[in-house]
Amino acid sequence: MRNLILLTLLSLLFVACSSDADDGPPAFADRATPAIQLNQVGFYPDQPVRFTCADTQAVRSGAAVTSVFYVTTAVGDSTVYEGTLGDSVDWQALAGVTARNGTTDPLPVGEYRIYVPEVGYSYPFRVRDSVLQDVFVGSMKGLFYQRAGAELPEAYAGRWARKAGHPDTEVYYHPSSGRSEGMLSSPGGWYDAGDYNKYIVNGAFPLGQYLALYEDVGDPAADGSLNIPESGNGKSDYLDELKYELDWMLTMQDDDGGLFHKLTTLEFDGMVMPEAGSGRRYVVGKSITATLNFAAATAQAARVYRDYDADYADRLLTASRQAWSWAGNHPDAFFRNPDDVSTGEYGDHNADDEQAWAAAELFATTGEQEFYNDLQQNPPRVRFGPGVGWTSYMANMAAFTLLRHSERVPREMYDELEGLVVTLADSLVQQTERTAYQQPVEDFGWGSNSDVMNAAMILAAANERRSRPEYVSTMRDCMNYILGHNPNAVCYLTGFGTRSPMFIHHRQSASDGIDEPVPGLLSGGPNAAQQDRPETIYKPNAAPMQSWADQTPSYASNEICLNWNAPFSYVAGYLEHEAGR
Repeated sequence: MRNLILLTLLSLLFVACSSDADDGPPAFADRATPAIQLNQVGFYPDQPVRFTCADTQAVRSGAAVTSVFYVTTAVGDSTVYEGTLGDSVDWQALAGVTARNGTTDPLPVGEYRIYVPEVGYSYPFRVRDSVLQDVFVGSMKGLFYQRAGAELPEAYAGRWARKAGHPDTEVYYHPSSGRSEGMLSSPGGWYDAGDYNKYIVNGAFPLGQYLALYEDVGDPAADGSLNIPESGNGKSDYLDELKYELDWMLTMQDDDGGLFHKLTTLEFDGMVMPEAGSGRRYVVGKSITATLNFAAATAQAARVYRDYDADYADRLLTASRQAWSWAGNHPDAFFRNPDDVSTGEYGDHNADDEQAWAAAELFATTGEQEFYNDLQQNPPRVRFGPGVGWTSYMANMAAFTLLRHSERVPREMYDELEGLVVTLADSLVQQTERTAYQQPVEDFGWGSNSDVMNAAMILAAANERRSRPEYVSTMRDCMNYILGHNPNAVCYLTGFGTRSPMFIHHRQSASDGIDEPVPGLLSGGPNAAQQDRPETIYKPNAAPMQSWADQTPSYASNEICLNWNAPFSYVAGYLEHEAGR
């Protein structure tokens, strides 16, 4: 590849002019094609632009006319770079495409498109500093739109303003809760996903990922940056938003220290606005996995919130200790949905990973020997596998925390965990180089986009220990995939990029009368199992990476969820911090 033309000052300012090269792109062509797939949000000035050209006869034939590609200004079609596509590679089985990849040198700050003769133009993209800041803020604002029991005024929610729904100040005890009298007041928190229920397992686990970002980079969203009702209170908007969930979780702890597993209707509500939900709501069950996840998240939050509010931090730590004690006395309290409950189960028959995470957070916060002894007996199992985020990724969270707080961890344990994390990160780097879209997974199940982001978090943990450029570049590849460098040519975060999901499985988005969905929510992504196939039209004989449908009924591929947004926010926030170092 070679840079053909140095940009003049006028070119950088996008003065319209056509290329004089006879074999260059046609002037002022304005039609984009999804056959050229790339990050639709943008790249940093020190970052090569990586893209894939797929599924056209010209590409498959390898004709000379498609050997060259051009980078042009988005306005004026001035050619700023010429490069050569790689060899054609058959990715039909996994991605449903025959593809040729292209890479540019880093480009100057500006707005550009890729042009491939006989194929067309890509969607536009930007090159600039802080290029991921908007998607980071957007993904965090997505949590605000998920607030339960709260009105969302137009001043903060814009077009997506709505009335309050589900106050949850009088919630019934389901028989599985172990209580038969009274009612629970459990207001607030975030709706978990496209439904209107609230779950401890999938509230605490994402909170841990959000809190990890704060510990790794400092405050990523200072007061006033998110435009939420708490903005202007002199405290971090980031911690203000997380506190909305923490406050709810505290209400779900029973007097004996155990955690009710979830707060839910017996069946999912219809596709209605929150205030129209009419089903009776219950606290259901009590489980060791919910309790240990809560113990971990609150112990971690007790550290993070110490300067925010010392009394609140003390309350969190007390709650964590009580949960830890309950879990120790109820080792077999695993959850399964009662016969009359059909909402999300978040069941798990093994609590080793949750126990390691809770012990690690309590040890990092207190330094007490009890928790280190437990870690020696049940060390974190550092590993990565698609589709197991909310069941086993907690062990990785435990390792990240112990490495983050090395002053407390004996050298032998530290060295072993560091070696495991670095080895795993190195394998993920190698994996991304073997795939057509530089993504770190080849199995695509429920929430596959979160698998990509969870892999990127492992790379961040390794980079924190042993700073290596390949860790950051692979994290950027993961973000490229999510933001458009995929065979569906979709930026999976609603409201961003040129082509993003319009029909997510999300009740407010489906029923608010607004064409665009609530922004800042990450679609689950391709799911080869297609559990919703009878209700959904996928591409015929869709390959795993194309098993995604932008349709509201597609809960298997196009729903949103807290534990998908959380690692996305972490990775976007971490990359922004890393770019600013």
